[in-house]
Amino acid sequence: MGSTSARLLALLGLLQSRPDWPGAELAARLGVTDRTVRNDVARLRELGYPVDAVRGPGGRYRLGAGARLPPLLLDDAEAVAVAVGLRAATGTAGFEEAGQSALTKLEQVLPDRLRRQVSALRTASTSGPANTGPYTEEPEVDPEELTALAAAIRDHQGLRCFYRGQPLELEPHHLVAWQQRWFLVARDPASGTWAPYRVDWLRLRTPGGRRFTPVDFPGDLTTFVVQEVARTGWAFHARVVVEATAQEVLGRINPAVGTVQPLPDGRCVLVTGGDSAQVVAVWIGLLGLDFHVTEPPELVEQFRVLAARYARAAPAG
Repeated sequence: MGSTSARLLALLGLLQSRPDWPGAELAARLGVTDRTVRNDVARLRELGYPVDAVRGPGGRYRLGAGARLPPLLLDDAEAVAVAVGLRAATGTAGFEEAGQSALTKLEQVLPDRLRRQVSALRTASTSGPANTGPYTEEPEVDPEELTALAAAIRDHQGLRCFYRGQPLELEPHHLVAWQQRWFLVARDPASGTWAPYRVDWLRLRTPGGRRFTPVDFPGDLTTFVVQEVARTGWAFHARVVVEATAQEVLGRINPAVGTVQPLPDGRCVLVTGGDSAQVVAVWIGLLGLDFHVTEPPELVEQFRVLAARYARAAPAG
C-alpha cells in the first residue's frame, strides 16, 4: 500500500469494521508484513487510538474504548446513508438541533464527490410532513431521557417515575418508536402486567428503583405496542357504534387504529383514539359506513361542526 498515512487510515478503518482481527489477516488486507502491522498499531497508539493486542502467533488486534471519538471511516454508501438519516432526524421533535449540528459536521468532512451526491439528493427530493393530523403538535422527547431509559434497560435498573402525574415503579424492557412517538415497554413488578408507556408523558424520578432480574416479554414487542396504543395509549379515546358487521369494519381499518367488538344485532363497536377529537372525527368519516356517536361530548360536538361545514360546502338543490 502507498504512504504510511494512507495505510494507517486503512488500518483504522479495518479495526472499526469488526471487533477482532488476526494480525496475519490485517497484513494480508493491507499488503504488508506482520511486522509492519505491529509498527502501524504502535503509531496509532501514539496518535491516541487505543488498540488492544493479544500476543501469540501472529497476534490479534481490536480497537478499544478510548477517551475521545476517533474519526469514522465510512465507505461512500455508508456516508450518504448517514447523511440522509441525519437529515430525517432534524425533523423529529427533540432532535432538531443535535441532528442539524451532526449533519453540518458530517457534510464538512465529506469528500467533494460525496458532498455533491448528498447535495443532489437534498435538492432533488422532499419529505412530506411526518405528522399529518390536523393541528396536532409533535410530542417532544428529551434525548437525555431516552439515553437514561436505554441505560436502565441495559443495566436492568428499575425506574421510579411519574406517568401522566401518577407515581409508578417499573421494570423497563424495550423502547419502540412508532408514528413519531417513543414508547417504553415495561413491566409492573407488583402486578406482573406489561404495558407501553409514552415517553413524552413520563417523568423520571431520582433516585431510581432497584435492580431487577429481567423477565422475557411474552410475544412480539411491536405488535403489542401497536395494539395497546390503539386501545389505551391515545390522548383522546372514543367508542363508536358502526352500522356494519365487525368483519366488514375490520376489512377497512388497520389493526393499529382500533379494536372492533361485535354486537348481538349484527352491528359492532369500534374502540379507537387519537391525539384530539378532531383527528378521530375526520378518521371515522373516512370509513365510508354509517355510524352513531353519543359520547364523549367533545366528539359529538366535533361531528356537529363537521356536519355544518360539509352542508355549507354542498351546493343547494
